[in-house]
Amino acid sequence: MYISKKKQFYSISKRLRKYLRYYDRETELPVHYEDLLHYADSFPYYDKQGHDTLWESVMYEQQTQQELNRGLTMIYALLKTDGDMSVMEHLYVSRIDYCTFGNSNPFRVQIMNQLNDNYDYFYVKKADASRVYGLELEHILSPSRINYLVDGDTLIEEHIAGIPGDVFIKDYVNRKIANKVRIAKEFVKFNERCFVRLLGDMRSYNYVVDVTPDFEDEQYRVRPIDFDQQSYEGKKTMYLPQFFKDNNVIVGLVLQLLKPDVVKQYQNEERTLMFRRLKSARYRLKDLIDSMRQDTISTPEKLEQLKSELSEHHNSKEFLKCKSMGDLVRLNLKTTLIKAPKVAAGKI
Repeated sequence: MYISKKKQFYSISKRLRKYLRYYDRETELPVHYEDLLHYADSFPYYDKQGHDTLWESVMYEQQTQQELNRGLTMIYALLKTDGDMSVMEHLYVSRIDYCTFGNSNPFRVQIMNQLNDNYDYFYVKKADASRVYGLELEHILSPSRINYLVDGDTLIEEHIAGIPGDVFIKDYVNRKIANKVRIAKEFVKFNERCFVRLLGDMRSYNYVVDVTPDFEDEQYRVRPIDFDQQSYEGKKTMYLPQFFKDNNVIVGLVLQLLKPDVVKQYQNEERTLMFRRLKSARYRLKDLIDSMRQDTISTPEKLEQLKSELSEHHNSKEFLKCKSMGDLVRLNLKTTLIKAPKVAAGKI
């Protein structure tokens, strides 16, 4: 499948920034993305198996490091406790990593608890309108909440915990205790969530799987971790994870273990749940979509292609009248969710 080699960055518009301020997403930050670029040295970061992760651990001059430590710890406090530093005195920055591949080149900050050596992460990135819209749509329409902050051209994201999708497929799917039917079911629901809100490029390394032990089995939740491709590409299949070869193993489970009517039932279940979330946050979603409809987050060529393909998919010429990616998201939500079929009772 063809994917744009380098996605364009789109700055945050005045209308979107007004939305971020109103919903407490924007705040003044003590450290910005550009501040982290001035590192003095770096070295490759290897995982526990000795594999190169393509991240680099970076080091700064001593005075710069001290200033960054204070500022980054304060940012963590803003994320977790709304800036209450009294509970952060025992925390410190133990490592800063820089991602050398991909579109956004983020920094990953490891925060360590000096009392018990427990640690957490957050990410410092360049603020991109596409990504912000993706984060907000995930927060509003998915089963999970998303925590992030914006200041100027800097975006702070909390870490989304889970097993990377490629690792899950390689090492976890074929475990004896893995419940493959539940894995297949969750992937169907994840596939539906991505398509309904037009989140693209969900290759296996762009999502994680949260595994929760149940009293007799395991439950699974697939969560996207990369939102750069929110309503950007023109090809419809870019918004359906089932078409990426990285996901072929799980697609095979779906084909093997789930009958077509069961797949349809799970799709309807997810649409119904998304519709309920939409209703409970309809004013917030309207504010977001109103901003998105007036924004530019893709190229005219990609917009025209997606209009055409969605029109054919839904057998509706209304999509051809859309003038922006925000219009397409709005109409796709309306077309798929407002008429969400009732879930058949009694099926598992």
